[in-house]
Amino acid sequence: MDGTALLRWGRTCLDGLENRREEINALNVFPIPDADTGTNLLATMRAAMDAADAKASPTVSAHEVAAAMAHGATIGARGNSGIILSQVLRGIAEAVRTEPLSAVTLRDALNRASVLVRDALSVPIEGTILTVLDCAAASAEACPDASLADVALAAADGAAKALGDTPSQLGVLRDAGVVDAGARGLVVLLDSLVSVTLGEIPARPEYAPSEPVTVRAAEPTDTETDSAAPQYEVMYLLADTDLEQMARLRARLTELGDSVVVVGDGAGSWSAHVHCADAGAAVEAGIAAGKLSGIRIESFATTLHDMTSGHLVTHTNMDSAKETNGPADRGILAVAAGDGAAALFEDAGAVVLGGDGAVTAAALLAAIRAMPNREVLVLPNGALPAHDLVAVGVAARDAHRDVLLLPSASMVQGLAALAVHDRGRIAVDDAFAMSEAAATTRWGSLRAARERALTMVGTCEAGDGLGLVGHDVVVIDHDVRAAGLTLLDRMLAFGGELVTLLMGAAAPDGLADDLAAHIGESFPGVEVTVYSGGQHGDLVQIGVE
Repeated sequence: MDGTALLRWGRTCLDGLENRREEINALNVFPIPDADTGTNLLATMRAAMDAADAKASPTVSAHEVAAAMAHGATIGARGNSGIILSQVLRGIAEAVRTEPLSAVTLRDALNRASVLVRDALSVPIEGTILTVLDCAAASAEACPDASLADVALAAADGAAKALGDTPSQLGVLRDAGVVDAGARGLVVLLDSLVSVTLGEIPARPEYAPSEPVTVRAAEPTDTETDSAAPQYEVMYLLADTDLEQMARLRARLTELGDSVVVVGDGAGSWSAHVHCADAGAAVEAGIAAGKLSGIRIESFATTLHDMTSGHLVTHTNMDSAKETNGPADRGILAVAAGDGAAALFEDAGAVVLGGDGAVTAAALLAAIRAMPNREVLVLPNGALPAHDLVAVGVAARDAHRDVLLLPSASMVQGLAALAVHDRGRIAVDDAFAMSEAAATTRWGSLRAARERALTMVGTCEAGDGLGLVGHDVVVIDHDVRAAGLTLLDRMLAFGGELVTLLMGAAAPDGLADDLAAHIGESFPGVEVTVYSGGQHGDLVQIGVE
């Protein structure tokens, strides 16, 4: 199988996971019975294929496709099962570095995936996707002289047999009368491979229970209190880190909770997952380990004290909320600084929280609660640090409202996210698309230094022009305009099709024209959009898409 054939397999996986999503969700009783494994696997595979489809060409190699799928799945992983899926795809990518997917490299891929998945987990549990992946790899090894189609069928059949045995290996599955949900998803992927290589889909039994399953609550141990029981699922992405720091992160998350998975795509991107009682501590552990992004917090059914009033608030997992027919009752809350920026967000349909002063966690929480919608998507736009956003998100969710805080670190990223908002989608898909738009928008800012200071690129003097990419100073120039032009060169060196310039209240006259003209001369074909933001602090916010 070359790159084109792997793309066809990926699309077949998407169809299979879409068709089996409800079945897999119904099987989901471990590690948390929140009925979202099928949804998480599908969302992760979509992220993988979005990345892979961007590489599509008549000559694309198997490695290019598989590496893109592994990267897309790592940064777009949803839930414990999604992170494990990313490692299955990484196993394929590493096996086909120099040749297509064949009988030999498929065996290597499954063996590599099995090792990667076990290495990623703090406490491997048998009777789950781990065991079934091991059996798939062993079954593939038992066909040393077979064709790719034969090896794929052997792996799929071995996985299906192991899936049927999972209730005998894990008590919670046996008590509920179901097989493991994540492992059922793995069988879908392997059956899809059989479909592409052999031309037919293996017949499998119907695994979904005939009636809703009942999960018996576990008795607390002597060392476990209610406050220490896992209440949140925490996930985030990491960059600018290494294996040693990831090992320390895995150990720290294991101290905080369970279902710990820390994985990489083999190319510098990492994803972490934990179920824990202290979401803030889990995020802080990530901050200490690398550059954090894409933070997602889901609250299991539990009760916490409101962070400001002390009233009791009941929280629910947002993925379990019922879907409504037609457009969702969904609102967007955006934090904006400056009258012009506020008007842009309002014109795009968002409710705006802003002003010249700093936005506090209490103000953001109050604004979310003032929203009349059942579903609220929040664009914080860099107004608060991660730990404050975690606290606000936890306190804002209740039995009547689902809240998602999207990873927009600047107003230009928030505008990019809002541009793809679609109320016709379910909340998780809408939030995913908006988060993806924000994450793929490179952003920077031009400022005038207020005082002499030491930066990562040298010492600046009061009045110097500072060019930042993200939160890091990368340009210092005595001339503010020159700093802005150099900053554009740095940001567009990696490519771009659209540049958004959000001009601040103190931007010098003619600066917008100078920046736009420089883009037109130095980067022909790049579209430029200039808005009057009116924000204080940043002379210009720059977004590159």
